[in-house]
Amino acid sequence: MKEGTGLALYDVTVRHDGPFGPVTAVDGVSLEVPRGTTVGLVGESGSGKSTLARAVVGLDSPCAGRITVGGREYRGRRAADRRRLGQQVQLVFQDPDTALDPRMTVRQSLAEAAGAFVRLERRSREQRIGGLLELVGLDAGCAGRLPRQLSGGQRQRVAVARALAVGPAVLVADEITSALDVSVRAALLTMLRDLQRRMGFAMLFISHDLAAVRHVSDVVAVMYLGRIVETAPTESLLRGPRHPYTRTLLSAVPSLHAGRRPAGEPLLAGEAPDPASPPTGCRFHPRCPVGPNHRPGRDVCANRDPHQDAAAQPHRTACHFPSRADDRPPHAGGVHQDANGGPTPRTPGEPPS
Repeated sequence: MKEGTGLALYDVTVRHDGPFGPVTAVDGVSLEVPRGTTVGLVGESGSGKSTLARAVVGLDSPCAGRITVGGREYRGRRAADRRRLGQQVQLVFQDPDTALDPRMTVRQSLAEAAGAFVRLERRSREQRIGGLLELVGLDAGCAGRLPRQLSGGQRQRVAVARALAVGPAVLVADEITSALDVSVRAALLTMLRDLQRRMGFAMLFISHDLAAVRHVSDVVAVMYLGRIVETAPTESLLRGPRHPYTRTLLSAVPSLHAGRRPAGEPLLAGEAPDPASPPTGCRFHPRCPVGPNHRPGRDVCANRDPHQDAAAQPHRTACHFPSRADDRPPHAGGVHQDANGGPTPRTPGEPPS
């Protein structure tokens, strides 16, 4: 990886104390998000996506590995260290209802954020608030309203404005469209793309919605049970996924236009294993449709960790038996359209190096 630009994670591990011992929620994750680009992070619930986001913004402390922003590492736990990190990295939460103080007007919320690191005179503060509202496409009349007087989409735009008020180098968006309807979701995603082009921040975009991920992401990283199992430019991954977990995720996407799902693409079966006691070898092998439970003779999946050889595989796939590039892509429903139902919105960037 190249230090000095955007966000970089190097073998990051995060552990929590569980009722029966330590739980490794994030295990040896390495990822790079260059400035001006977006990496989409996908995976089912419990895969460690939000824990990784909390580690990036300093809410959880890694027990191993390094996280750098612009080539600089922020590890201190003092208030001053957290303030320095807050100037560089901001998080937009899933639910704006809990992210915004219900007793504060939009003006007060934005003024608090804008003045977090610099002192602003009254006129400068009002100009800054007006500029932030304009930035996220809200009318100046919204400044005097309380969160309950706004729609869900408007509240999420205010949350984005608060995050951008300090001019961060990195924006972490954690499931920010999950509570919005389709039309509002598409408008918010388009706004994020436009803001990124104008401001140049790096963005880690976490979502279950593969159509949303395609709409904004240059690169997609797939996470399973605390580890990244596949990383590639967006179109390359969606059109030719190599890891069986990625393929089952794509085959599970519903569509009104794709007809019946092909019989050869099974849906993901069962629940994810307990992260406090992950399976040996490949962590996906107990649920894998091409693993030892379905293909006799593939005992290597249960005995040897595929992450040891992932760097040499296409898409950095952590799998002993990855799919070939010419394999038929799985049914992916609406993933091959953008969030507006239009053509591919942007050219994929290069994978993390």
